[in-house]
Amino acid sequence: MSLPNISAETGKPSRRRWLIGALVVVPVLVIAIAWWAMKKSNAAPAPTSAGGPPVSVTTAIAAKQDLPVTLIANGSVVALQAVDVRAQVSSTISKIHIAEGQTVSQGDLLFTLDARTEEANLRKAEAQVVKSRSDLANAERNLKRQRELFEQKFISQSALDTAINQADVLKGQLSVDEAAAEASRVARSFTEIRAPFAGRTGAIVVRVGSLVQPSGAPLVTISQIDPIGVSFALPERELSYVQRAIAQGVLPVNVDIPGQKQSLAGKLTFIESTVDSASGTIAMKAAFANAQRQLWPGMFVNVSLSPRTLPDAIVVPVQAVQSGPERKFIYTVAEGNKAVMKPVEVEMIQSGLAAVKGIAAGTKVVVEGAQNVRKDSVVAEGGATKSGKAGDGAGKAADKATAKP
Repeated sequence: MSLPNISAETGKPSRRRWLIGALVVVPVLVIAIAWWAMKKSNAAPAPTSAGGPPVSVTTAIAAKQDLPVTLIANGSVVALQAVDVRAQVSSTISKIHIAEGQTVSQGDLLFTLDARTEEANLRKAEAQVVKSRSDLANAERNLKRQRELFEQKFISQSALDTAINQADVLKGQLSVDEAAAEASRVARSFTEIRAPFAGRTGAIVVRVGSLVQPSGAPLVTISQIDPIGVSFALPERELSYVQRAIAQGVLPVNVDIPGQKQSLAGKLTFIESTVDSASGTIAMKAAFANAQRQLWPGMFVNVSLSPRTLPDAIVVPVQAVQSGPERKFIYTVAEGNKAVMKPVEVEMIQSGLAAVKGIAAGTKVVVEGAQNVRKDSVVAEGGATKSGKAGDGAGKAADKATAKP
């Protein structure tokens, strides 16, 4: 009996179906595993309730302390005095005695003008004074003789009156000539231009031989930069506190020097008489010693001053304050390490601290990890911070937030 001849082609459809099934099932299985792993890795930890594991948080203790209210404003450096030096007579520059950017003292000679005309007028006026004095002296001697002759009855009363009148006229003429000489002397002084106060010279816009006139351009500008001033503005609501601080004594003002880790201390010297209705601020000015030339007119600086203090304020790190849909709140840690939401009113944010109303001193508050806390959550301290020891970044951010009106 012969066996049937089975061809090798008979098993091909079965192997083909197995391969097609493998190509479909394996990718689906790989995708499912990858999706499950991704979902597990990206899933945020669910907020923990009272029945779940404790939520790890960082806490701090609310403290009671006096909190100085530091106001921060943008200021600009200005010269306390600045003057454009101009000529008072028409003349030409004969000599320049200063250099650009030079520090001068009050009374220093800056420019000398051509004074030949003024000197000639002064000599003429002085000569006229000498002549008038001589004529007056002669008239007074003549009057003396006339009086003697009148007493001896040698001349009449009219002759004596004529002598008296002549002496009075010459006396008046002498006064006129002396005034004219003084005017010539003043005009002569205008040819020497001197510094009205101590300061620093700016750019010199004239040269020797330049024609200058009273109505012309300034020859140079002198600015006083030691001491120097800083102009700034504060919100009008702070005016009463500033005035109260000034009434109690000098109000210190500090400025941060750009590019340097130091500040200068000065004092408030001026408060504007009106409030800017457009911005709701009032302009002020403070004076600073500037011997080292650290401040320069036109610079922008940060100004800080503390006109008042919040007494017995309840302070917490600013990170502990959370913003809700209606008001701000803080999570406090109650008995059994349960988190309790307490609504609070923020009075002031200063140097990384928030002065709040609504909690008592000594209350333990959640500083970090509050985003994972829910109602009746049980918390566990992963770390604790002392109240008032907020990070530098938070403190600087808080300062900037209170700087603008």
